[in-house]
Amino acid sequence: MIRFATSSIAATAVFISASMPFHAALAGEALKVTVNGMVCAFCAQGIEKGLSAMPATKAVFVDLKHKVVAVEAKDGHALDRKAIAAEIVDAGYDVVRMETVPQSVADIQAATRAQK
Repeated sequence: MIRFATSSIAATAVFISASMPFHAALAGEALKVTVNGMVCAFCAQGIEKGLSAMPATKAVFVDLKHKVVAVEAKDGHALDRKAIAAEIVDAGYDVVRMETVPQSVADIQAATRAQK
C-alpha cells in the first residue's frame, strides 16, 4: 500500500528532526530503519532502488517481514539520516524509528535469514 499524504510527510520530518539526535552513520555502521506501509516485493524494490542511488550508500537490505530497511555507508562517507528518511517518506511509507547499529548490512541480512 502506497500513500501520498503531505501531512504524513511533514509529520514524519518533524518526528525525525525533533526526536533523533543527528548522528550520521559511518562506514562499518548501518542505519536500521523501521518502516510502516511496506507490504510487497514491489515496495521493497522501490525503497532499495531509491536508497541505492544515493551517493554515500554502499548497501541496502529491505526485510518486509520485520518492516526493516538497513542502509550502509561507503568507506569514507557518512549517511544522511534526513535524506534517507525523506527518500522513504517521499516513496509513500512511514518512518517509525531510525537507529545506528554497529553492524554491516550483510550482518543484518544474515541475522534476519537465521531467524526464518
